[in-house]
Amino acid sequence: MHDKYISPLSERYAGKEMQYIFSPDKKFKTWRRLWIALAKAEKELGLNISSEQIEELEKFKDDINFEVAKEREKIVRHDVMSHVYAYGVQCPKAKGIIHLGATSCYVGDNTDIILMDEALKLVRVKLVNVMYKLSRFALKYRDLPTLAFTHFQPAQPVTVGKRASLWLNDLLIDYEDLCYVISGLKLRGCKGTTGTQASFYELFEKDDFKVKKLDKLVAQYMGYNSCYAVSGQTYSRKIDSRVLNVLAGIAQSAHKFSNDIRLLAHLKEIEEPFEKDQIGSSAMAYKRNPMRSERMASLSNFLISDALNPMIVASTQWFERTLDDSANKRLSIPEGFLAVDGILNLYLNILDGIVVYPKVIEKRLGAELPFMATENIMMAAVKAGGDRQELHEKIRKLSMEAGRVVKEEGKENNLLELIAADKSFNLSIDELKREMDASKYTGRSSKQVTEFIEEYIEPVLEEYKDKLGMDVRIDI
Repeated sequence: MHDKYISPLSERYAGKEMQYIFSPDKKFKTWRRLWIALAKAEKELGLNISSEQIEELEKFKDDINFEVAKEREKIVRHDVMSHVYAYGVQCPKAKGIIHLGATSCYVGDNTDIILMDEALKLVRVKLVNVMYKLSRFALKYRDLPTLAFTHFQPAQPVTVGKRASLWLNDLLIDYEDLCYVISGLKLRGCKGTTGTQASFYELFEKDDFKVKKLDKLVAQYMGYNSCYAVSGQTYSRKIDSRVLNVLAGIAQSAHKFSNDIRLLAHLKEIEEPFEKDQIGSSAMAYKRNPMRSERMASLSNFLISDALNPMIVASTQWFERTLDDSANKRLSIPEGFLAVDGILNLYLNILDGIVVYPKVIEKRLGAELPFMATENIMMAAVKAGGDRQELHEKIRKLSMEAGRVVKEEGKENNLLELIAADKSFNLSIDELKREMDASKYTGRSSKQVTEFIEEYIEPVLEEYKDKLGMDVRIDI
């Protein structure tokens, strides 16, 4: 247990469902399903394969004799032929027709597509659950004004919900990309050793119709509509690149969210969950480190860099195929999915217990609001008989003075008092304070949140309404 390396992705981060998709058990059971689909299709198209042989294959499809395969692989040094042999040991009547006409990539590549397809669909369900929880958060706080930042410098106010809608919009883009990639996935099918279907062309005595029909039947038996029209020995490795790119897109969105949460935690405006007995620092007992957001950023960095792997593989394949893709694929594809699963689990967990501090938000906004309100104050002064150009210059100078008092003397923002003392503005301190209603300066923030969620998010949530409400526990 403790004497060999275990990937942190499986030990600490990814959920059990995603781990199973890329497990040996799932992989080799899928191989057997593909061998059964091939045998059924070949029988249907007239090859000498009996129902009895197929029944025998069906009987042992989920009973993998791993030890037999392992011992055989020591001898033949070939994983596919080792499992063909092991299946044949269990199915002596069908032994001769297992893998008939196929090459290793028939099971290897078709399985890779099937596993990525299942994993993408699991990612989509989790992503929609994040979108659901984030949309509820945005709606809850759509009216709460908060100081906006550009360049991390105070800017015109938004609302907490409006800011959350930016995170949500990133996820909507990811969702749309995800749906597109899933909709485009096809099986490799039965293409033979170099993609020419030569072995099947011979098996079916050069009957083009039957060879083409074989692809369609295998796809249908495996639950797919079609296969890629052409391939070399493998499906195009650009498919792997496309898949990991969409996962890396989710990582980008999550990383941006985690950055904002960590900055807000520093400002004491919003915090991720912090459990009663959680320790923030071994030395500083008072600390509340944003551990979940930091972990999300860390996993996102890994996943974004992982997307480079299939790009390199796809661009460096030679002719019909080289095997320098194999070891890389075994690492980069499963680990990319385990990483995105861990990221989405963290996102769900943070949203389940996220804490907002309205009083802190109000205080920080209040300290900057006099600066934000200068345009409104100037307009009120003009209505009271002032000269706009003259007032603009005065309010600029008074703003600079108020800024100096805050920065150099460490005092509160006294801009309103400075303006009230200047007779040119003809405004009392009470009149000026009435301009300090923060909701006057958030524009259409609240309406934008409502409209965005109703028009774009709710249709997605409605489609997945039976799969919403996912809860995730972060154990470590």
